[in-house]
Amino acid sequence: EVQLQASGGGVVQPGGSLRLSCVTSGFSFYYYTLAWFRQVPGKNREGVSCIQAADGITYYVDSAKGRFVTSRDVAKNTVSLQMNDLEPEDTAIYYCAAGVLWSGSDCASDEWVNYWGQGTLVTVSS
Repeated sequence: EVQLQASGGGVVQPGGSLRLSCVTSGFSFYYYTLAWFRQVPGKNREGVSCIQAADGITYYVDSAKGRFVTSRDVAKNTVSLQMNDLEPEDTAIYYCAAGVLWSGSDCASDEWVNYWGQGTLVTVSS
């Protein structure tokens, strides 16, 4: 059974930081791309970051560049998202996901995703 278990969400003030983690199992982690998506109620889900498990190559959407850093631990089958300098616009439910991404430009799309985790809520508010 494939499982992706995300954690680390919470409430943080603007300018603060949060670290999300996702523990995975049930698929060959090393051969997959791991990603973080987010969704605001009433809006479409959007990609945030992607990382190739095999070589650690990363991709970010423009809104995440310079503020968010994704990493993976192949030994522990986990992927993380360090979010810094958070803004109210970052408030959303964040999901971890896995699939096979062939082009970095497709990171923002969810069409390549095979597996989804449950979401973790991030609220940025003063």
